[in-house]
Amino acid sequence: MLTRVTIENFKSIAFCDVKLGPLTFLVGLNGAGKSNFIDALRFCRDALRGPLDQAFASRSSNLQNLSHIGAGSSPGFGLRVEMQLSETSAAHYAFAIRPQSPRGFSVHQEECVVKDLSTDAVLAYFAVSSGIVRGHNFQERPAPTDSRLYLVHASGASPFRLVYDALEGMEFYSPDPEIMKVDLDTSGPADVLESDGSNLASVFERIGEERPEMRKRIEEYMQRIVPGLRGIGSETIKTFKLLSFEQGFEGNGSRTFTANSMSDGTLRALAILVALFQRSDVGSKPTMVAIEEPETGLHPAGAGILLDALREGAARGQVIVTSHSPDLLDNRAIMSEWILAVDASHGSTMIAPLDAAGRSTLRDRLYTAGELLRMDQLKPEINGTLSRPLFDAPFV
Repeated sequence: MLTRVTIENFKSIAFCDVKLGPLTFLVGLNGAGKSNFIDALRFCRDALRGPLDQAFASRSSNLQNLSHIGAGSSPGFGLRVEMQLSETSAAHYAFAIRPQSPRGFSVHQEECVVKDLSTDAVLAYFAVSSGIVRGHNFQERPAPTDSRLYLVHASGASPFRLVYDALEGMEFYSPDPEIMKVDLDTSGPADVLESDGSNLASVFERIGEERPEMRKRIEEYMQRIVPGLRGIGSETIKTFKLLSFEQGFEGNGSRTFTANSMSDGTLRALAILVALFQRSDVGSKPTMVAIEEPETGLHPAGAGILLDALREGAARGQVIVTSHSPDLLDNRAIMSEWILAVDASHGSTMIAPLDAAGRSTLRDRLYTAGELLRMDQLKPEINGTLSRPLFDAPFV
C-alpha cells in the first residue's frame, strides 16, 4: 500500500507531500488539480511499463508541458512514493526527470530503498546519479539508460521486485460508456479491467468463475443502484463476450437488455464496481485502484450506495478517488483522515489534509463532508503539507 506521495513541479503541482490510507478522497472544485495528482502516479506506472518517451507520447506532451514552471524554475519534475510492502518491510522509490542537452530529457536521479520495519535497517538500496549506480545487497547492476527508469532493470533482483510490482500494478479508471455499449467485447484479456472499461464483459465473467461471491456482491450493489434490476449475465459467442441485464416489470414479467440499451450511469457504475471487486484475492493486482469522479451519471441516492462499495473495495486493496460531489461525501461515516483537500486559488495546486475547522466539524459530527463541500468549507490546511525531499541524503 502507498503510504505517502511527494510530487515536485508536475503540471499544476509545484509541490505536495501527503499521506495516503486504504481509502483516500481527493476533493476539490473542477480544475483544482485532483487529476494531476492521479496523473503523476499514472506517469510513474506508465514509465515502468514502457520507455519514458511512450509515457510522454501517451499524453501527447513533453517535459516542458508536464512541468510546473514558476519563477526561476526550469523544466523537470520528480516523484517519491513510500509504501508498506509487508508486515515487516517498507520501501520508498523516487525519480527526477530533467532536460538533456541539446534537447530531450533524461532520468537525472533515481533511488530505491527497502527497509526492515522493526529495526529501520536498510535491507537493500540502489541510487543512480550522473550515470553512476551504487547499491547495497544488489550485486549485478545493469548500466542505466536515459530512456528507462532504472527500477525496471533492478526489478530482476528480489529486493526490488515487490516495489516494481506495487507501482507497475496500479490501475486508473475513467470508464467510457460509449465503448462499453459495444455489444461484443472482443478484447480477450480478463485479468485486469482496462481503464475505459472496454473489457468489462470479460472481467465480469472471470470474476464469476473465480469468485462467485464477489460477482454476487457486484449484482447486489447494482440492484440497489438500478431499480428493478434482477441480474447481470455474461456469455461467450465464439471468442466474443456479451453482457446482458435482466430488468423486472410489474406482474413478475422481465426483459433482457444488452449493454447498448443501458444508461451511461448504469454502465459506469458497473465498471466501477468491477474495478473495485476484480482482485482474485486480497493483495493481488491491481495493487491500487484510482477512480476519477465515480459519481458521474448517478442519481444522488446511487452515489451514496457507491460510497458503501468504495469502502468495501478498500478493504481488499487501496483505493484513491477524485470527486467534487457532495452526494458521494454525504455520509457521517467519512472521517477527516480519508480526505485530502485540493485547492488552486493561489495560482498552483495545493493538496493537504483538511484544515482544523474541517477536522473539528467532522469529528464532532456537526456536518457531513458533503455538507461542508456544499458550503465550500473543505479547505486544505495552509501549513498542512509535509516537507519530505525526494531523495534521502545518504543515497544522493
